[in-house]
Amino acid sequence: MAEVVKTARQGAVALLTLNRPEALNALNRELLTSLAAAIGQVATEGGLRALVLTGEGRAFAAGADIAEMRQMSPLEGRAFSQLGHAVMASLEALEIPTIAAVNGFALGGGCELACACDWIYASADARIGQPEVNLGLVPGFGGTSRLARKVSRGWARELVLTGEPIKTAEALRIGLVNRSFEDPEALLAGALETAQTIAKKGPLAVASAKRLLVEGADADARVSHAMEQEAFGAVFSTADRAEGMEAFLAKRDPRFEGR
Repeated sequence: MAEVVKTARQGAVALLTLNRPEALNALNRELLTSLAAAIGQVATEGGLRALVLTGEGRAFAAGADIAEMRQMSPLEGRAFSQLGHAVMASLEALEIPTIAAVNGFALGGGCELACACDWIYASADARIGQPEVNLGLVPGFGGTSRLARKVSRGWARELVLTGEPIKTAEALRIGLVNRSFEDPEALLAGALETAQTIAKKGPLAVASAKRLLVEGADADARVSHAMEQEAFGAVFSTADRAEGMEAFLAKRDPRFEGR
């Protein structure tokens, strides 16, 4: 039986692929549980410096699995939402940068999963949105909060309250997507290329900068500035900082070791 989440490693970059193409990678409990395990493995595996998340076939993830949700009781629905939230939170909490490579549909839970990554690349034919209200539902995996942190409040409300998806060009214009690619192959290659670029940087500095960006986003400016000052001083104790500066002055590529 095929794994519902495929894991691969390209040097210092992890690649996770949702693998239920017959169901457009709809997020059921099995897939979410497998994704949680894969994220946990990434979090503990040494030497990884970036992650790319994508979907097999015609979709990134077409949403939560409606067939599975159809018979859920209120308590079961709440538990399903809690499972989804736990997975998204574990992805968001990774110290390494994460890129969602959105091929095709990223709807409902798929949009929420993409938004849990640090940023989104998308194929030109992608469709992204939160269509839950079309089913008498509300977003259940963080869509009402993370989406509003990716785009303006007005756009987040339009996407959630109309339930209508948008095309990649519009998602690019409003800042939901960082880059657009003509086809899925170019998309994945582009996401992996960016991940490999990150992998060449100082890993301790990247992790610290990511933490500052995430934690500082909701903090008072004075607090975020104080956090930055402390982090800036702390990196001066690392061998990577010394190596980076020596390499710069010697006009050579740095050899970062993450220490």
